[in-house]
Amino acid sequence: MAVAGPRSSPRGALCRQLPLTFLVFSVAGEACKNVIFNVPSKLQVDKMVGRVNLKECLRSADLIQSSDPGFRVLDDGSVYTASALVLSDKKRSFTIQLSDTKKQTHKEIPVLLEHQKKVLKKRQTKETVLRRAKRRWAPIPCSMQENSLGPFPLFLQQVQSDAAQNYTIFYSISGRGVDQEPLNLFYIERDTGNLFCTKPVDREEYDIFDLIAYASTADGYSADLPLPLPIRVEDENDNKPVFTEAVYNFEVSESSRLGTTVGMVCATDRDEPDTMHTRLKYSILEQTPRSPGLFSVHPSTGVITIISHYLDREVVDKYSLIMKVQDMDGQFFGLTSTSTCIVTVKDSNDNAPTFRQNAYEASVEENAFNVEILRIPVEDKDLIKTANWRANFTILKGNEHGNFKISTDKETNEGVLCVVKPLNYEENHQVNLEIGVSNEVPLTRDVPRVTAMNRALVTVHVKDLDEGPECSPQAQYLQIKENLAVGSNIKGYKAYDPETKSSNGLRYKILHDPKGWLAIDEISGSITTSKILDREAVPTKHGLYNITVLAIDQDGRSCTGTLAVNIEDVNDNAPEILQDYLTICKPKMGYTDISAVDPDEPVHGAPFYFSLSNPSPEINRLWTLTKVNDTAARLSYQKNAQFQEYAIPVTVKDRAGQSATKILRVNLCDCTHPSQCRLASRSAGVVLGKWAILAILLGIALLFSVLLTLVCGVIGTKKTKRLPEDLAQQNLIISNTEAPGDDRVCSANGFTTHTANNCSQGFCGTMGSGTRNGGQESIEMVRGGHQTLESCRGAGHHHTLDSCRGGHTEVDNCRYNYSEWHSFTQPHLCEKLHLCNQNEQHVPSQDYVLAYNYEGRGSPAGSVGCCSEKQEEDSLDFLNNLEPKFMTLVEACTKR
Repeated sequence: MAVAGPRSSPRGALCRQLPLTFLVFSVAGEACKNVIFNVPSKLQVDKMVGRVNLKECLRSADLIQSSDPGFRVLDDGSVYTASALVLSDKKRSFTIQLSDTKKQTHKEIPVLLEHQKKVLKKRQTKETVLRRAKRRWAPIPCSMQENSLGPFPLFLQQVQSDAAQNYTIFYSISGRGVDQEPLNLFYIERDTGNLFCTKPVDREEYDIFDLIAYASTADGYSADLPLPLPIRVEDENDNKPVFTEAVYNFEVSESSRLGTTVGMVCATDRDEPDTMHTRLKYSILEQTPRSPGLFSVHPSTGVITIISHYLDREVVDKYSLIMKVQDMDGQFFGLTSTSTCIVTVKDSNDNAPTFRQNAYEASVEENAFNVEILRIPVEDKDLIKTANWRANFTILKGNEHGNFKISTDKETNEGVLCVVKPLNYEENHQVNLEIGVSNEVPLTRDVPRVTAMNRALVTVHVKDLDEGPECSPQAQYLQIKENLAVGSNIKGYKAYDPETKSSNGLRYKILHDPKGWLAIDEISGSITTSKILDREAVPTKHGLYNITVLAIDQDGRSCTGTLAVNIEDVNDNAPEILQDYLTICKPKMGYTDISAVDPDEPVHGAPFYFSLSNPSPEINRLWTLTKVNDTAARLSYQKNAQFQEYAIPVTVKDRAGQSATKILRVNLCDCTHPSQCRLASRSAGVVLGKWAILAILLGIALLFSVLLTLVCGVIGTKKTKRLPEDLAQQNLIISNTEAPGDDRVCSANGFTTHTANNCSQGFCGTMGSGTRNGGQESIEMVRGGHQTLESCRGAGHHHTLDSCRGGHTEVDNCRYNYSEWHSFTQPHLCEKLHLCNQNEQHVPSQDYVLAYNYEGRGSPAGSVGCCSEKQEEDSLDFLNNLEPKFMTLVEACTKR
């Protein structure tokens, strides 16, 4: 195959020769220079047709496509057949489409294929393939020395194609160093195939150039496939090794053994790896201080180790090493460089602290404590302010009674000896102590044992003082029975003079007695009861009642002691039931538990015995007590017990027979949780103020006006007096709740026209027709179930219409005259008004302010609080401005 360069032709001439499809497609992008290839009539698959310079058309193209599926285009512009093709006599054309997707740029290269018309040298007609004895178009190893001195251009090699035996071949190359950076570094002679380099090359920048050689005929036919032509740049030792750091800092402990690693240095070389140019060797040029030599470096790895025992921080605490690295495996002609290595010696506890002298003396007054009596200095060569330097003092002998304590002053490293417990001159005039000292951390070297714990003797002289009385033991114990008779004499408190060991001449006084139960004899110290002792009256600590006693000698010196009195218990308290009021939810709870406590000692307490104390026949029939444990009992009821509050007397007795009786209030309630009954009882006890009473009175007045309207309507019907036609069409809506509920719609003639739902939640009867029988008014009422007003009267505490609940849903009619209705409602309303005018303590209230919810700005309802602004009670001017429909209703009701 041969490769030919592009041949240009005028665009107008080309457009006349191209098919219509190509003309239409080329409009999509800007056309570049036309390319014409001379090819045989038959093309095999994957055969190179020619090469196009794509960068000349669009250098930034990242998408290359062929408009003819029979051809494919590579990134370097080489055009190959995608399948075997046979060209007819007509010319064949297609376009190479180039696109830059980032810049949205599109260009096209028109390609025209023509039959090969002639060759420069005739071949035999029968010859179908080229015959050659030796294959010369193959990759040829080629290299060049970096930093070559020339002369330039420098000949590298010659490229030849076997097709040159039969054709005139032209050679070209591409790749890095030709049409890629660095540009124009290589070039090839077009006719001879000689390859040249134009200037020196640095291998550390370009180690190899992958060129591609092309061989083509004069008319552009590719005689051979593109030939890969790598050119390798041979390395030269032109780079010296360089340490990774200019200064290395390492630390090593002074107690390190031989062979301990101090650190590692490292260097790099830009020359070709795995050659003598990059084979490095490390060494130490100089050590400061010079002697003795303590460190060594491995020549290949750069690891620094210790090679001597003379590493002592107290002598030299820092070393400086000059490190050298050389390539060519350390040969004298190799390139070198240096670096500095600082080695810091860390301190170890290789020096024990020592006392400056072997013996010390100190003195202290007897009875003195928490005082400093001596400071003991020590010497340590280790690094100050560290654990290797700080001393740790110990009292080895002489402190068996714990009178002394020794600590370390963190700043001066001195031992501070203190007396923490008073000394007694009469017991010991002199105390000999043995003090030892060591460091906070153990020694790290084989230091002799005598220096590991240095010792010193301290003699402490005790000075005698004239002391006051001594209360010893300070706490003395006494046992007294409670309820002991007043004036009883008991053995008391004793103190003594430490000088004479006698109690003569001492006087006693009670400093503190919480209840004032006891008195003390001033001379003898004996105790007398001034009041009856009650063990349960005062809390005791560990069962003891403590009294503070003061003992005074003739010189006024004193001491204080504690007299701990153990008060023996007597069974003088009966057990007490803890509960007062109980709530039982029937039938969910079948019982409740009660418990009792006894303040006496356990020997006079549980087990307790519970029983009903003289109960009434009803209590005895409905309630029973059973034992739960030693301190509790279970109160159970019978199934036929009614919902109400019971008063049940219960007696509880301890094991010694002491007993007490308590009346328990037990509320047997219809609930699911006792808290519901408590909430109901609290809501029942609410007392209303005067404004609430006013609201109730207004509601009652409105109710009577409605009743009066209905009665008047019935009377008007009997007298055949018709209401105005517009009024007859109006309905009165009666509602007893502010939320959506059971509304009744009553027509003007007094009969019910609609019922929303069943009346199962209270008295929901609707008003029937009213009639007059001999001047007596009667009201017909519809009620739910079989309940009547009479049945409501005996229902319980508050006789209200709301107390009538439950029952069957069937509706029954009953009649009551007006007098019965009035006699039922009047006393109950009066009772309600009386209760509403009382506060929570059932005292008549002057004012009772109710809180109302704020309905928001602009509410058409206005504010309820505006009623408080009415100063005139009889102001009825609003009646003069009523609407016509309401005035008609008033006239109908006033005409009887």
